[in-house]
Amino acid sequence: MEPFNVNSGFLYGVTIVVIIFVLSQSGYFLYRALKRAKELHISSSVLRKTIASSAIFTIAPAAAILIGVISMSSFLGFPWPWLRLSVLGAVTYELPAATTTANAMGIDLTKVITDPKAFTAIAWVMTLGIIPGIFVILFGMKKIQSGVLKLKAKDSKWGDAVLTSLFLGMISAFLGMLFAKVRTGLPGLVPIAVALVSALLMGVCGILIKVCKMTWLEQYALPISMLGAMAMSLPITSWLQ
Repeated sequence: MEPFNVNSGFLYGVTIVVIIFVLSQSGYFLYRALKRAKELHISSSVLRKTIASSAIFTIAPAAAILIGVISMSSFLGFPWPWLRLSVLGAVTYELPAATTTANAMGIDLTKVITDPKAFTAIAWVMTLGIIPGIFVILFGMKKIQSGVLKLKAKDSKWGDAVLTSLFLGMISAFLGMLFAKVRTGLPGLVPIAVALVSALLMGVCGILIKVCKMTWLEQYALPISMLGAMAMSLPITSWLQ
């Protein structure tokens, strides 16, 4: 019996089939959109400009996704992270879900997983954990959004406070994971230092967007902060040592 391989041809085949299916959907809806645009007599130059700008602005989110794929490929291989992050998942969920499950099972994240049970457990956690969010959006998003809009209409300050509280609640969950190993010495301090650098870079981007009116930077703020923090991780580690 062959040993389990996270980069097996079967996993690559499943991943490629799913991604081709998703790309086919995108192509179909692009065709329908172009057909409808012609019925509305929208000029070809406007259509080309719209398609080109949309394609350009997909590069920035794709950079963040690529970082997530590379991060998880160190222990999950390439096909599964590629499938998750290119179709449904998000870096802010998939990476914490995978690492938390791996840590709970005592798996060394510096090595590729060779235990099929461990890989299956991580894959199920990543898959099942994100499904409730889909149903919440599908059946509850309209009510939630209308409730927030009504609250903002009555009192804009309270509406902003609610949205800010929801955002900070989400961030707090990630901060708990970040500070979980703060007492372990260097392995616990480096992630915190890197996160602070990332937050600083995001703050600089925010100032440039708000003060300097560089609105085009909105699409690139996330990958800039992530790539910049990753680039600084090595000198930060050397400095803390």
